[in-house]
Amino acid sequence: MYYNIGITKLSMMSGMDVISFRIPKELKKSIKELDINWSEEVRRFIEDKVREYKREKALEEIDSMLKNVRSPEKGTASKYVRENRDSN
Repeated sequence: MYYNIGITKLSMMSGMDVISFRIPKELKKSIKELDINWSEEVRRFIEDKVREYKREKALEEIDSMLKNVRSPEKGTASKYVRENRDSN
């Protein structure tokens, strides 16, 4: 048997939405035995996951863009370093 667990209690002015999910009966019993602010724990977990997902997505986009960039010719970096040194 599963129970629905509401994650947040909110007022109309809080700007928050409620998310609920099902958990096994045994897990709900264990949750009730612990003195933990589950709303805050779950909220923090979701925020971390969203940040992680966005970071991974950004890296994938960067990798995709870099695939379209030509590699510089051999010696380009040393050429620029030499030009910079000679200009001073």
